[in-house]
Amino acid sequence: MNSGPTVAKGGRAADAMSERFTLARAAAACGRRVRAVALLLALGAGVAAGAEAAGIKAGFAERDISPAIGMREAHAVARHVFKVFHDPCKVRVAVFDDGRRRIALVGLDTLMVPRSVVQRARAGIQQVCGLAPEAVMIAASHSHSSGPVGIVMPGQFDHASPEIQQLAYQESSLADPVYLEQLTREIIEATRLATTRLTPAHLGFGFGHDDRVAFNRRQKMKNNQSWSHAGAMNPDIVDYAGPTDPQVGVVGAWDADGRLLGAIVNFACHATTNPGGISANWPGEMERTVQGALRANVPVVFLAGASGDVTQVDNLSPYVRPDQKTWMQIVGGRIGAEAVKVLLSAPRGTDAAVAARTKVWNIPRRVPAPERVARAREVIAAGKPKRDLTEWTFARETLLLDAILAREPAVEVEVQALQVGPAVFVSSPAEYFVAYGLEIKRGSPFPFTFPVSLANGCVGYVPTEAAFGPEGGGYETRLTFYSNLEITAGRQFAEAGLGLARQLTPGPVPEFPRIPAPGQPWPFGRVEPQIR
Repeated sequence: MNSGPTVAKGGRAADAMSERFTLARAAAACGRRVRAVALLLALGAGVAAGAEAAGIKAGFAERDISPAIGMREAHAVARHVFKVFHDPCKVRVAVFDDGRRRIALVGLDTLMVPRSVVQRARAGIQQVCGLAPEAVMIAASHSHSSGPVGIVMPGQFDHASPEIQQLAYQESSLADPVYLEQLTREIIEATRLATTRLTPAHLGFGFGHDDRVAFNRRQKMKNNQSWSHAGAMNPDIVDYAGPTDPQVGVVGAWDADGRLLGAIVNFACHATTNPGGISANWPGEMERTVQGALRANVPVVFLAGASGDVTQVDNLSPYVRPDQKTWMQIVGGRIGAEAVKVLLSAPRGTDAAVAARTKVWNIPRRVPAPERVARAREVIAAGKPKRDLTEWTFARETLLLDAILAREPAVEVEVQALQVGPAVFVSSPAEYFVAYGLEIKRGSPFPFTFPVSLANGCVGYVPTEAAFGPEGGGYETRLTFYSNLEITAGRQFAEAGLGLARQLTPGPVPEFPRIPAPGQPWPFGRVEPQIR
């Protein structure tokens, strides 16, 4: 996307989004404290080539990225702003160093992360921490109760007609340049802090399981189409139109004394349990569950799995849905409890290599048919209706897509694989359908494979190719300014991710110590029964 230096006419100048702001402010914030550290780091290597590894090190940190009261809500137009604060939104970072290489996993409590923010944050991290850009994964939790990071970027439609600018800047979800500056700055600072906290660590890996809080939101209907959220107990529903992924992936890190340093949790479910006001959504409740159960106030980095078609809403349930706050507690509490079980029971080890692979390329956008564009112009010209906005909303999206195609006919995408011992994190920049995440897990050579969606950019929904077929359909397949990549994009992401993962060699899975020899019976237990 083009994140140009200006906003819509009458808006604020977005010169804060220039390349200078991140690096200059990050350097000022870090100051002399990190200069010595930066000199010791060689572009993510940590030590000179050929040196012997001394075991894995881990460092965790977090920073507050809560939007201000009065800022736009995520995924909202101008009139929808935050009026109350519920719980903080954060950036959380895990850094791992095996003595030869260093990687960072960054989790954001945001709806998405613009590609421009990723690039500027990585540049700042490289300057301040010495980490190579390809060794840093930055992913959004997809919290719908977070700050204004998109979908339209400041200045993106300055080339268009006044009518299109009105639709983009006043009738669409628009990123706030001040908030983007805050977000970028705090990503850099959190990564710096995590790097300074690197300490020899024992790592544990595992999977929890929960199949009661996440459901495929697409239903197969009697008319052979697939609809998104067809309505609770709609008699025309035949079945779910797709699977879910019940695995709760967990990585934990402890110091030599057994104190928890931090954890990473990976799960596939939309963060749409909006409690009212500013909130990290259910991933924040998940973190609080882990912290409370283990009595450890440490960062829990959440990385969303492939959950483009998975939410907490079960359209085949006959029961009344809970209120949003309760729903947030249920989803976050249950996933947090699974993480706690893994952290308590997983064997730990210090032998864990780290590595990074990435692939960047361009994928063309789909082009709306001329008659669809003409009809969209008619709908918009007729005025915005007061009630059902469905046709008007998709007409707006069609015209925005038509306007951006002249400047951006293709989208830069990145797929990344970061290794931590026996685990690999495989990214996509999409609201990625869960079937692809399951495919990546099946095809990966790693015993612990964690698909990470909405990472290193955002290209909207990427469904399976079958979803575009005769029995497909639904909200996620509509052609919009937000979701418009060619229908093979999901297959491209999966093949790229698996290709990168297969370039890496899984490390050993930690095991509990084995007993040296068979034990002897307990003398008090080696007796015959007594009746009298």
